[in-house]
Amino acid sequence: VQLVESGGGLVQPGGSQRLSCAVSGWKSDPYVVAWFRQVPGKEREGVSCISASGAATSYADSVKGRFAISRDNAENTVYLQMNNLKPEDTAVYYCATNWNYYCSGYASHNMIYWGQGTQVTVSS
Repeated sequence: VQLVESGGGLVQPGGSQRLSCAVSGWKSDPYVVAWFRQVPGKEREGVSCISASGAATSYADSVKGRFAISRDNAENTVYLQMNNLKPEDTAVYYCATNWNYYCSGYASHNMIYWGQGTQVTVSS
């Protein structure tokens, strides 16, 4: 299974950005996909998760009301729409997956496959 993130870059505070995570290698069913982020010197933080069907989502308190996760299973792609970005959102963003259908208890140590990460920088 391979994951490839795209869509990172420099954005001004208050701006918006959409990240994409293209997944390949699932044999039949899609599975849960989660977004994480990490800044140097800090642990990887869970940002959002979406169930295999897309019916259930979960968000970290720090991004609730500003970020929205969605997926297109026909394209095997998961999106993270980020609005009202703040400087503290600056990080490398990773998408990840495992063999589960639901997001309950999603954490970095539960994920098996990871993308290479994409840098998001929020700065004026």
